[in-house]
Amino acid sequence: MALRVYSTLTREKQDFHKQPGESVSMYVCGPTVYKPSHIGHMVGPVIFDTVKRYLTYLGYKVTWVVNITDVDDKLIVRARELKTTVPALAAQMTEDYFKCLKALNVTGIDHFPRATEHIGGMIEVIQKLEQKGYAYQVDDGVYFDVSKDSDYGALSNRDPEQMEAGARLEVNARKRNPGDFALWKGAKPDEPAEVQYESPFTCGRGRPGWHIECTCMAIKMLGDTLDIHGGGLDLQFPHHENELAQSESWTDKQFARVWMHNGLLQLRDKDGKPTKMAGSLGNVLNVETALQHVPGDALRFFMLKTHYRSPIDLGMWDWHNPATPIPEGLIEAQTAHASFVRFAERVKRVTGSGYAELKSPATFDPSRTFTQPAFAEAYREFRSYLDDDFNTGGAVGVLSTLVTSLNKAADAAKLEDPSTNNAAAKAEFVEGATLVKEMASVLGLTFDVPQADLGGGLVPGLMQLLLDLRSNLRTEAKAAAKDNPLKKSLFDQTDLIRKRLADLGVTLEDRPGGTTWRVGS
Repeated sequence: MALRVYSTLTREKQDFHKQPGESVSMYVCGPTVYKPSHIGHMVGPVIFDTVKRYLTYLGYKVTWVVNITDVDDKLIVRARELKTTVPALAAQMTEDYFKCLKALNVTGIDHFPRATEHIGGMIEVIQKLEQKGYAYQVDDGVYFDVSKDSDYGALSNRDPEQMEAGARLEVNARKRNPGDFALWKGAKPDEPAEVQYESPFTCGRGRPGWHIECTCMAIKMLGDTLDIHGGGLDLQFPHHENELAQSESWTDKQFARVWMHNGLLQLRDKDGKPTKMAGSLGNVLNVETALQHVPGDALRFFMLKTHYRSPIDLGMWDWHNPATPIPEGLIEAQTAHASFVRFAERVKRVTGSGYAELKSPATFDPSRTFTQPAFAEAYREFRSYLDDDFNTGGAVGVLSTLVTSLNKAADAAKLEDPSTNNAAAKAEFVEGATLVKEMASVLGLTFDVPQADLGGGLVPGLMQLLLDLRSNLRTEAKAAAKDNPLKKSLFDQTDLIRKRLADLGVTLEDRPGGTTWRVGS
């Protein structure tokens, strides 16, 4: 099956226009760095990181750019509230963004251009647009005239004549049309000097508009025509519509061959009413806070369980109640993710080496053969789902089914029993586990809880000490005579240790080869 991708512009799936081995350029709109990243800010990076991973797996050579908006009205307002400077705030929030990306294993971004690094280029683009008759100057800035673009509204499927001022548009009596948008904003008297840049325009010093920033950086870094332009559904209008208009008016070339828009997070309040996550509602869950309750790998897993174009349902959340620190959807995702973590732990017990050390192929091989038909079918289905507009939800389902079947096979063959010597069954298990690792890597999932989350080496060491003491108690209890009162007392102590650890969120599993533990169920 050929790779097919849905483009928002054409409103249909289309065969991807390039072949494996060719270069692919991808631009995704990044954050305005004025507040810490919440989990909604991570949906796009996780989705498009997975898109790049899969394209790379198929053999494409992908260059991915994500911009940083470090000069904007929101930054000015927030810096004033915090009594700091815009550059200082932008630097702090950019670092927060980078930490969040790392926690969710978003590793594929090649370049992070900052808006303030491209002011000169933006001025040149604006001047060119004015020379071609698409832009005009007034005393407070420079605006793009949407009436001069015959295709304006095509991306968002809106008729410019029906657009009303005030509907996500800047209301300004100086504009020729309500939908005209700012390319350059003249400095206001109360704005700090660090956000004012010299310009050749009538309004003088000022700063670029939001939309021109992405046009300039995307084309500067990747060329006149992008293979993929991505971002959240909330950016489709006006941001991406305006990007498209000014870019093609400037270059006279197609700006992006494929427009991809990911769905947004939605949650339900205690009454079950759907609502969006927004700072104005007080229901924002910052990534840093979420990571105190859910591992980054589980958070990524949650975002990939749904097809990227669909809304991502966080479920019920009474965000006013400290007793419910995270939405129910994240709790459910963590429980499901824990089954994969347990499988990774089982791989180590069966093979003697860690799941992370499994050597899995990094590229798709159409001639690949397997010893088991089930493995071949999983390999085929996995690619079939991702070839169908990057359906990560279906791919996760294939992964889950494969892990379940491998667990059943390991149980049937008693692979964790030290007395078992079934080389054929073990080899089959390792082959299947390697395929799991291959698929999971394409999705960016590690099935691991970082050691740092467990207090470095101290907590694992203390846990092992406790397990050794419990094991000694169990050994003594089993050796004691049946009518010895001490027998029951010793078993009671081992049960007490299990119960107290469970109260702390630690699960013990007694296996033929010893006792294992994990944080969570």
